[in-house]
Amino acid sequence: MLVRLLYASRAVDPSPEAIETILAKSRQYNPTCGITGILCYGGGIFLQAIEGGRMAVSELYGHIQKDIRHKDVVLLHYEEISERRFGGWTMGQVNMSKINHSILLKYAEKPELDPYAVSGSVSLALLEELMATASIIGRV
Repeated sequence: MLVRLLYASRAVDPSPEAIETILAKSRQYNPTCGITGILCYGGGIFLQAIEGGRMAVSELYGHIQKDIRHKDVVLLHYEEISERRFGGWTMGQVNMSKINHSILLKYAEKPELDPYAVSGSVSLALLEELMATASIIGRV
C-alpha cells in the first residue's frame, strides 16, 4: 500500500551545508526503502512530501520527528494513494531563490513559504504547482 505524507519543520541549522547534508542523506537512504518525494526549503522552514510504502513512510517520519536537525515538526497531510506524484525524485529540491513569488502568493497571504499558516491541502497544491512549473531540481 502506497501513502503520501506531508510535513513541515524548522531547521535547527539553516546553513546551506546543513541543508545539503540532509538532501544527500535522503538521496542515499530513500532508494533503499522505496521512498520518493520533494523537499521545499525557504526562510528556515522545510516543507516535505514523502511517498512510499506505509511502513517505510511511517518509519521515516518517526525518524524525522526525533532528528535533532528539525524542530517544530508538524504533520500537514497523510493519505493512501494509488500512484506517486513525486516518483521521479529520490528527493527533489525546490530552489526557493529562483521561483516566481507570485506562485507563493497564490497560496498564502504573503509571498513566502509558511506551511504553518495554511492547510495541508494548500501546501500540497503548492508543491504540485512547483513541480508543474519545473521549479524542482535534483531529479534522480
